[in-house]
Amino acid sequence: MEAKQAMQPQPKKEPENTIFVEAEKLFDQMRDFSTHVAKRAYEFFEARGREFGHEMEDWVRAEFELMRHVPIEVTQDDTYVFVKAEVPGFAFNDIKVNVEPKLVVISGRTEKKKEEEKGKTVWTEFRSNQFMRKLPLPVEVEPQKGTAILKDGILELTFARVPVNKGVAVEVKPA
Repeated sequence: MEAKQAMQPQPKKEPENTIFVEAEKLFDQMRDFSTHVAKRAYEFFEARGREFGHEMEDWVRAEFELMRHVPIEVTQDDTYVFVKAEVPGFAFNDIKVNVEPKLVVISGRTEKKKEEEKGKTVWTEFRSNQFMRKLPLPVEVEPQKGTAILKDGILELTFARVPVNKGVAVEVKPA
């Protein structure tokens, strides 16, 4: 009888000290963020042709990209998956969208330059803004059947869902 009781699932016990559990969750989130930053910084390193000497710049740039909050909304119906992203300050040619069957990557980069000249003094100010979001999609989509429209700082993406095969009945015949 004791063996049967041991094999049955036991109810989960609540942790005695939830502070440690919350701290562990926080550390997990920090580790995940650090991993994402490292991967993105390495992408910058590779894009530069593996040129050394810019490690800190790559790291800070990756952190900034990942920390810049771009609000996203993903919804779906029976036929389409819809993605809305708030990207104020970006023009349509500043934004790139890459789509895979279960993933969308939205990135944007804009640079502005302001120059003033007063006599012999020249003053220049550069401003750069960029973001990147990788979004797992709830279902598979057909990447070639998508649209992207930017209106009033809102990027609206629409992708056709991959049709789900419900199967076909096969008739069984005697041998």
